[in-house]
Amino acid sequence: MIDNTFRAMMPRVSGPLLRIYGRLGWTPNHVTLLGCAIAILASVAVALGFWWAACALWWLSRVADGTDGVYARESGQESDFGAYFDIVLDMAAYGAMVLGFAIAVPELYGRWLAMLFLYVLCISTALALGMQEAKRSIPPRDNRGLRLGAGLAEGGETGIAYTIFLLFPTYLALSTAVWIGILIITVVARTFLAYHTLGSPDAAPSDPIPASVGSTTTREPDSPKV
Repeated sequence: MIDNTFRAMMPRVSGPLLRIYGRLGWTPNHVTLLGCAIAILASVAVALGFWWAACALWWLSRVADGTDGVYARESGQESDFGAYFDIVLDMAAYGAMVLGFAIAVPELYGRWLAMLFLYVLCISTALALGMQEAKRSIPPRDNRGLRLGAGLAEGGETGIAYTIFLLFPTYLALSTAVWIGILIITVVARTFLAYHTLGSPDAAPSDPIPASVGSTTTREPDSPKV
């Protein structure tokens, strides 16, 4: 929900950092990889009990993650692989943090496992809905290189949840339960949105089913927009 606000703000405040990337000769994929590497360090810090350090490292990794796309657009280095690489390493970063929490707080093992399961559902529904929206030429809501469907829990909300976990460990039983509830709501709400958007007769593709369906002539599938 809050990601678009930050994505709109980032180009206005990231200029000095983008110039540093350029002077170092980095590509946007280098920045993406750096963000994931720092997030993995944050997860190690969580597992070892250095939670304040983990919080600082986590947000440093999110700065890298928030500026790789801006750097790609500003430097003319946008690519389909870069969009793919970004989402894969984002999910690696989110998952690594959950593993760190599971090592540090094993008594909540079931909740950490539930989070990983719900992350799979969240990203699956986001990608599936985004692809179907693109096929129907529904205008995108942001400038991501990879189309994702809207949802309650996105990257910004995940970062806030992790910050609450790290800064208020006494309330982990409550905060993890709330976060799991938000993830469930995200999956259910996105599914209802998909049904309303994609299942409605008004949203069906305008071209009729060709008469050749079922014959030896086949229709080439539409290429997904990424």
